Amino acid sequence: MNPTIESFAQLELSPQILEALAGIGYETPSPIQAACIPHLRAGHDLLGEAQTGTGKTAAFALPLLDRLDLSARKPQVLVLTPTRELAIQVAEAFQRYAKNLPGFHVLPIYGGQSMVVQLRQLSRGAHVVVGTPGRVMDHIERESLDLGSLKTLVLDEADEMLRMGFIDDVEWILDHVPAERQTALFSATMPDAIRRVAHRYLREPREVKIKTATTTVTTIRQRFCQIAVAHKLDALTRILEVEEEFDAAIVFVRTKTATVELAEKLEARGYAAAALNGDMTQQLRERVIEQLKGGGLDIVVATDVAARGLDVPRISHVINYDIPYDTEAYVHRIGRTGRAGRTGSAILFVAPREMRMLKVIERATRQPIEPLQLPSREAVADKRVAAFRQQVATVLESEDLDFFREVVAGMEDSHDADIHDIAAALAFLAQRERPLQLPRSAGPDIAAAQSAPRAERPARENRDAILERRRDFADGRLQRYRIEVGRNQQATPKDIVGAIANEAGIESRFIGQINLYEDYSTVELPGDLPHDVLDILRRVRVRQRQLNIRPLDHDEAQRDAARPRPGPGPRFGAKPAPRGEDAPRKPFAKPWDKPAGKPGGDRPHGGKPFHSDRRETQGTGFKPGKKKPHGDR
Repeated sequence: MNPTIESFAQLELSPQILEALAGIGYETPSPIQAACIPHLRAGHDLLGEAQTGTGKTAAFALPLLDRLDLSARKPQVLVLTPTRELAIQVAEAFQRYAKNLPGFHVLPIYGGQSMVVQLRQLSRGAHVVVGTPGRVMDHIERESLDLGSLKTLVLDEADEMLRMGFIDDVEWILDHVPAERQTALFSATMPDAIRRVAHRYLREPREVKIKTATTTVTTIRQRFCQIAVAHKLDALTRILEVEEEFDAAIVFVRTKTATVELAEKLEARGYAAAALNGDMTQQLRERVIEQLKGGGLDIVVATDVAARGLDVPRISHVINYDIPYDTEAYVHRIGRTGRAGRTGSAILFVAPREMRMLKVIERATRQPIEPLQLPSREAVADKRVAAFRQQVATVLESEDLDFFREVVAGMEDSHDADIHDIAAALAFLAQRERPLQLPRSAGPDIAAAQSAPRAERPARENRDAILERRRDFADGRLQRYRIEVGRNQQATPKDIVGAIANEAGIESRFIGQINLYEDYSTVELPGDLPHDVLDILRRVRVRQRQLNIRPLDHDEAQRDAARPRPGPGPRFGAKPAPRGEDAPRKPFAKPWDKPAGKPGGDRPHGGKPFHSDRRETQGTGFKPGKKKPHGDR
């Protein structure tokens, strides 16, 4: 990375994008971002060689977002990816970075998704389209993907598309998009076939090659824990309780705000913890580090930038509370332990939807990361009892207890109590702030839930089953909440249940009746949801809309319960009638309807065959229809 590039502001990105990056937690550009963003902002073609997980999505997304004309709702950027999973991931990244760009719309298109839905979404317009080669070819042939305003084409993971047999499809697409365009090609390796594509289709490209620091020392034991976001804090404290050879730890989070919040929560649970972030003065930062070195602190909650260069010999554990966005950050993080030949332990928290990033990290570091089984309540209790016994034994061996024996003897006489009962009462008082028996909460044991085989875990229930579980609001068990997504966003009860269950860790059996309205919905959830869970749910997105959940007051809830259930909306493919009272009513039109005079006979989609069954994971050599003549670049 260019040593002069220390912040995204130096890359001359717009204030809206810089604000979004700050909210995500990006502080310093990765090497590939610092190298690529200036070239792409200047309009140059680019040939980038970098491993997956180095931050290359932001390297092309950020400068291309900066160059969009948001007033023209036509595809201006087309990104080709080898798999549908990557297409979704790239589209979500664009959405995150464009959080503050009014009216921005990105659309992922891929095989296996309803063609009817894609046709409807394409007809509404999108600024960025992210897709797999097969489905993009389908839409180009059908003329449902209008690329007349295309400014930039990005080939992401080109070597993977070559390996999967898509390179001919990619070249076909390159021959059927506007010749006057910017092209960026990213690949982890540069085989001859990829270089031939680059030589033919890129004009005087700037070349960027990033060598990543992907080696991790063998003295570090690496483990991962798959856990829902809502259970992270509980999982962290359990691990800290039972870990062997624990001395001190750095806990990595993504944002400065999260360092303070998590440090405060750990302090409230009895841990000597402090935050370390870029907003702290140098004097305060040095004080935290000295306390960590001297034993005054056991846990530091830090961001990547704040912990850079930190070398404290007693750090035995590095815990990735938030998974890093790229592999290089992961390597730098866990390098804070296991230094100078010492052993160390690195633990990575992974939410279910982040498992792909775990695989990326394993491939990049060429080391397997072993699963970590969360300790049960019983294991934590056994550990506390063992520590308590050791403390008592140490006091018995090293302290003068004559005065206290007299106190106990006086209690024995005055209360006519057995000496064992008195000892038990004293033990109870001593452990009050740190109970030897963990209380059993109403919720499930997260360790048991984690260890259950997939087939035994509660299945997500369907919409009808959820609606059948109607419960009276007045009984106090469930409370109605309002969420800011509804039928106008094509939200379904399945979407809502899935988002709540996956992101907040609330089992579907604790989710009650869901009512969908035009611009919002109501859902019944437990009335005593912790603040942490509500905070997570406020930020969860369904159909690209934040839920912004809030509880309804009693009157609102009663009105909602009394309202008739909204009827079914228009079927998929229905176009809304024109606005206005006098607007003529037209029969529902299908998205594939074309104006009269188009070829196609009786076929409902203009005489052109669907190719939605093209396998996105195999190179079959199958080419849809008859190719159009290849035009010059």
